[in-house]
Amino acid sequence: MDASLDTIRHQIVQLLPRLRRYAIALAGSTADGDDLVQDTVERALKGLHAWEPGTRLDSWMFRIAKNRFIDKRRAAGRRPVSGSDVLETVDAAFDGERAIEARLSLRSVTRALQDLPEEQRHAVALVLVDGLSYREAADVLEIPIGTLTSRIARARESLVEALGC
Repeated sequence: MDASLDTIRHQIVQLLPRLRRYAIALAGSTADGDDLVQDTVERALKGLHAWEPGTRLDSWMFRIAKNRFIDKRRAAGRRPVSGSDVLETVDAAFDGERAIEARLSLRSVTRALQDLPEEQRHAVALVLVDGLSYREAADVLEIPIGTLTSRIARARESLVEALGC
């Protein structure tokens, strides 16, 4: 096996936790997010020849995930997504009352995130959930940085309003 392909595959494996967080934030459930990750990795491995060495592998992978998500949403029609399965990704290491409060807060945030328009949810997932810079997120979404900044600002306003912060 080609050593460079082996290295790229290793880097893809290293990206899986970040890719999974992003996919769950987009899809709204752990199961759908995991399906999206599997589909993304399969597509990336089949299309490794299309990735340009020297460019950011994570941006390329996030772009594949975003495009696969949009393609699947279009194919399935516009069905609402539920964020309840996102709760499975949280390790509740709290005692009783604090665990309940944390779950209720997470449920509210998840619901508010899922209520955002899709383009705002993509921006929030990349910047606020995964921690990409605005420039990196704009590159992944293939939009100008000003557009990304506007989407994040509108999303933050909507989240603050929805959560009563």
